[in-house]
Amino acid sequence: MKILITGTTGLFGNHLARKFAPYAEIHALVRKESKKDLISDYSEKIIWHEGDLNDVISLEEALKDMDLVIHAAGLVSFEPEDESKLMSVNTVGTANLINCMLQFGIKKLIHVSSVSALGRSPEIKTINEDHRWVKSDFNTPYAVSKYFADLEVWRGVQEGLDAIIVYPSILLGKISDQRSSSKIYNYVLEGRSYYPKGSVNYIDVRDAAELVWQLYQKGIWNEGYILNTESLPYKEFFEKMARAFNKKAPNKEVKKWMLDLVLVFSWIGQKLGLSKSPLNKQTAKLSQLELYMDNSKVMNLLDFTFYPLEETLAWAKTNEIN
Repeated sequence: MKILITGTTGLFGNHLARKFAPYAEIHALVRKESKKDLISDYSEKIIWHEGDLNDVISLEEALKDMDLVIHAAGLVSFEPEDESKLMSVNTVGTANLINCMLQFGIKKLIHVSSVSALGRSPEIKTINEDHRWVKSDFNTPYAVSKYFADLEVWRGVQEGLDAIIVYPSILLGKISDQRSSSKIYNYVLEGRSYYPKGSVNYIDVRDAAELVWQLYQKGIWNEGYILNTESLPYKEFFEKMARAFNKKAPNKEVKKWMLDLVLVFSWIGQKLGLSKSPLNKQTAKLSQLELYMDNSKVMNLLDFTFYPLEETLAWAKTNEIN
């Protein structure tokens, strides 16, 4: 079997490549400027195709003779000025992939979406795969781009594809990864004093890759699955992180009137190169919401045990891959 994986050099993509590699010939679509540091130890076991989701010719060449596509590539940004780029990479890029798969008769797709793509409704505290998208100030440009990417996948299903869509929550990798959601560690590592009153949904990236593999083995297509370990109040989440990293935990709750002040200090820190926090006005408000991403659908299907958070955080500090 031949599998093309997009986003192989990313946080999730490299773990997916490692998980599927013992069972298939792994091909990877990679941009010329992409860094392969997360998968450098595995690089020789992968057949690389230089290209881009928005370069249809390179996409067509990479897709030839593939049996399965795992689409894990995407841009993660919560900056308002990246809105057009997010749509280009996440939505248009996915549409290009779907069109090329249909053209070459490649039927199987595993699409990595995000819980963000399910939308946010402030009055609803539990969200599952059936949550209806509504226009909301809590939907970031990233969420919008992923939602429209999902629509492209479902359009492909109507035209003959078999697809599995997975919706991971915050993926916890290694501290050294410094990719996408793993940057959440920086909040405690930088010694921040305040914690949001909302909740955080997370999953160990190794668990997420294992769940994708098990879902593929089940072979139940044209379904979506939330990948989430649990929801914890930020206070508890940061306290556990602080203990694991031998740091002081944030001990002051962010009040609504304080949001702008916290953001000012975050912005100054970023400009001075002192902070890697992704906070902005919209993400700060999101962090005040108490939400639970309901994982019961995947748990009812699979017999699965997640890594405890303490084990994930201990692993996050090490140089081990698995």
